[in-house]
Amino acid sequence: MKYRTLGRDLTVSAISLGCMGMTHAFGAPSDTKEMTKRIHEAVELGYTMFDTAECYTGTLPDGSTAYNEELVGAALAPYREKVVIATKCGVQHAPNGLITDSRPETIRKSVEGSLRRLGTDYIDLYYQHRIDPDVEPETVAETMSQLMKEGKIRYWGISEANEEYLRRAHAVCPVTAVQNRYSMMARWHESLFCTLEELHIGYVAFSPLANGFLSAKYDEKSKFEQGTDYRSSMPQFSAEGVKQNRELLALLEKVGEEKHATPAQISLAWMLCKRPSLVAIPGTRKSERLRENAGAAEIELSPEELAHIDCALNHMEMSAVFGGAKIIK
Repeated sequence: MKYRTLGRDLTVSAISLGCMGMTHAFGAPSDTKEMTKRIHEAVELGYTMFDTAECYTGTLPDGSTAYNEELVGAALAPYREKVVIATKCGVQHAPNGLITDSRPETIRKSVEGSLRRLGTDYIDLYYQHRIDPDVEPETVAETMSQLMKEGKIRYWGISEANEEYLRRAHAVCPVTAVQNRYSMMARWHESLFCTLEELHIGYVAFSPLANGFLSAKYDEKSKFEQGTDYRSSMPQFSAEGVKQNRELLALLEKVGEEKHATPAQISLAWMLCKRPSLVAIPGTRKSERLRENAGAAEIELSPEELAHIDCALNHMEMSAVFGGAKIIK
């Protein structure tokens, strides 16, 4: 595994682990013991950052709630001083979208809940999960600054940040990372890269494989659990979407053959080779995917190869791609 620095001095593995799908959004929650093994395997492979959030929950067969933070915290307890735990506040799920709440009193209540569920005295990287239009960025940043002084969080970041909001927040309390969607099918945040370099802020790419589609493991016959697996309604996984994305998958296969790599590894290497301060957090429930994703950090793509891929991406047909739940507040 290779390592990178977010912000001024937060060192993490270039490929880190998004833990959301273990309990939330990708079908019914997996067995806790099995997912604990996955997290331990990830540590052994060199993964050092593990991403979760207070709102990543699922319903267990007995009707109780599976809290992702509890899973992650308990699994990482034996390695606590060796790993970076990233979690988030400010979002609640509703049937028709996301409700945002980044008021200082809410953030403080959330951080205490996350510390309890994670079983830790501090959070390494604490994100504002989505921008709250009713709370000024300076107010959020000042709250995070106070939490740092109190020792409850070490660094902070913003998920789905835009430039104006980021600059205003960063001026009050330096931001270590933005966590924004990014993949070959979702490139709309690339315009933020120059600003991040200027401000020395890292980029943590979530959904780097377009919710798994770029692994090339799915086709029009793939089935997903209705209601619990969000992929069942994502456009890239529809029969029409798969058809529209054949050229993209063919490109990944071709480059993969040249580099002796899988489509998923090429997808991840493509972004890692673009920015030295970019980290990807693909998620998985499978051992083989953990190893496959980790291998992406070893693949080198030259500037000429990156330019060739970008040119191809700019001129090929693609389906729409899931861009996140709607903010309803």
